Amino acid sequence: MKIFVVVGTQEPFDRMVKAIDIWARNNSTHSIFAQISSAEYKPESLRFTDFISPELFDQHFKDADLIVSHAGMGTIISALRLSKPIIVMPRLAALHEHRNDHQLATAKSFEKLGYVKAVYSEEELNNALDAAEHIIPAAEIGPGASVQLINTIKNFIDKS
Repeated sequence: MKIFVVVGTQEPFDRMVKAIDIWARNNSTHSIFAQISSAEYKPESLRFTDFISPELFDQHFKDADLIVSHAGMGTIISALRLSKPIIVMPRLAALHEHRNDHQLATAKSFEKLGYVKAVYSEEELNNALDAAEHIIPAAEIGPGASVQLINTIKNFIDKS
């Protein structure tokens, strides 16, 4: 299985990267490539880069069988547009990974809609990776958002 790991460009996400690296040590049959931002933790069991060009990002995304990501809207929407299974792990404000818990709210909202597999701890991430072949991607969405998705996002924003 080809796995593409994305943490975004704004902040590192060492907790998620380290958990995937540990999992990769025991699952070497998978091809894992990670975009890790300016992380302090440098993986030993998977290929990685700090930052990636948009063209290379798109290529890794298209080639991947599974996306593992922070709960960033851009990555989630990209996975939905390409009908890619995605595991999201939100950064948590309580762990000083972000300034607030908007990623937590995003993960919960998209999980409730059945669009993502959300995990909230390293153990849950490990379990989700073990069962990754059973994650069913959400139906592909087009370049224009559906009325349902627009209303869901609008309601989410209104509640924030």
